[in-house]
Amino acid sequence: MGCTVYVLKSLKDEKLYIGMTDNLERRLNEHSNGKVHSTKNRIPFVLLYHEDFPNRKEASRREIFLKSGAGHKFLKDKLNCDNIENVENKSGLK
Repeated sequence: MGCTVYVLKSLKDEKLYIGMTDNLERRLNEHSNGKVHSTKNRIPFVLLYHEDFPNRKEASRREIFLKSGAGHKFLKDKLNCDNIENVENKSGLK
């Protein structure tokens, strides 16, 4: 089953959240409706970036990378933003 790694930006505090899911549309709705414990006090969100993977193992590797220093640099360059140090270090998949 495929998985998606995604990056959200909170419009409330401008911090980023990196997570992964097997259903991006459902997961975005959960974030937007305050059903995700780690982000419920930070809504609303915008989806900044996502990557699709053929399986959870590959998605998990990418999620871990994006949460690393090198991953933060990649996102900063890719998204042209300065607040990568504010990335939440929690998975979006429960």
